[in-house]
Amino acid sequence: MTKRAHTAQYPDVQPELPPRSRGVIGLFEENCTVCMLCARECPDWCIYIDSHKETIPAAAPGGRERSRNVLDRFAIDFSLCMYCGICIEVCPFDALFWSPEFEYAETDIHDLTHERDKLREWMWTVPEPPALDPAAEEPKEIAAARKAVEKQAAAEAATRAQVQAEAQSQAEAQPKAESGSEAPGGPATPKTPGASEAPGGPATPETPGTPEGGPA
Repeated sequence: MTKRAHTAQYPDVQPELPPRSRGVIGLFEENCTVCMLCARECPDWCIYIDSHKETIPAAAPGGRERSRNVLDRFAIDFSLCMYCGICIEVCPFDALFWSPEFEYAETDIHDLTHERDKLREWMWTVPEPPALDPAAEEPKEIAAARKAVEKQAAAEAATRAQVQAEAQSQAEAQPKAESGSEAPGGPATPKTPGASEAPGGPATPETPGTPEGGPA
């Protein structure tokens, strides 16, 4: 009573709603696997889902074919929805989100049944998730992925160190092997090319171009 009344100038001025406002439900169709869990858990039975199965050919020769569910229809009747949020909580693949938008009133109650194309448009109004608390515990998925990367990096470092140690040991052993291969009396004297040794001593190489009978 001590404060002055403030009039909200709606619809000329849009209200500032909190990010977790329950206005309308948006559908991220790519994440939907047609598990029907949201439709089964809905207490108002206001979610309608239709789908069909498609056969996927084998990815490799000799493999078997697989089947998957393809979404045909995903609709929510907001004239029956009581905004409990159970469908969003039970969705295992994060395909449903709350949007703070609330301006979807209709003159006909039948128009309050929004099909998947309309629900997809609401995804553009879904706010970004809040930032994580710096003091919060690291998620288990991220911790497991980080440990796997660290383990792989450690294994690669150990392999590189082993290869370097083997290369260094081979380099140290090679000079020793070369020094041990020399004869006890010293290195052998190389032979002169073209000279053949006779039983009585080394032969004198012939002068090229001189015939056997002496000079011409």
